[in-house]
Amino acid sequence: MPNMNPESLMKDFTPYQAKADEEYMNEAQREHFINILRNWKQNLMEEVDRTVHHLQEEAVNYADPNDRASQEEEFSLELRTRDRERKLVKKINKTIEKIEEDDYGFCDHCGIEIGIRRLEARPTATLCIDCKTLAEIKEKQVGR
Repeated sequence: MPNMNPESLMKDFTPYQAKADEEYMNEAQREHFINILRNWKQNLMEEVDRTVHHLQEEAVNYADPNDRASQEEEFSLELRTRDRERKLVKKINKTIEKIEEDDYGFCDHCGIEIGIRRLEARPTATLCIDCKTLAEIKEKQVGR
């Protein structure tokens, strides 16, 4: 079963085409991001279903300890991936709530616009690129 990163699960994506003098995070933009997030979440949930079926169908009690260990490692990797995706689904849900509360698209730290293209690349972003870069630099300095 292929191991896909979460971003590769954002299918059927069309970039938003802003009109001249269009207000940032207007209704059309908010709807655009809600659709992206809901599709992403749906794809993640389908991947979870595929994993469950795969684990059920492929579970074999191998007599050879090496074969058993290989299978357990494969299953463990899949389960860790699904756990990360479960956390991502929670983040997607929080982001949808922010959109519905009209509190989406602005940096949590400095308050400026995050930007349409950055949000399309990472729809759950809560920091502008400058604040995110500074946070990563500080994280490296602290060593976390």
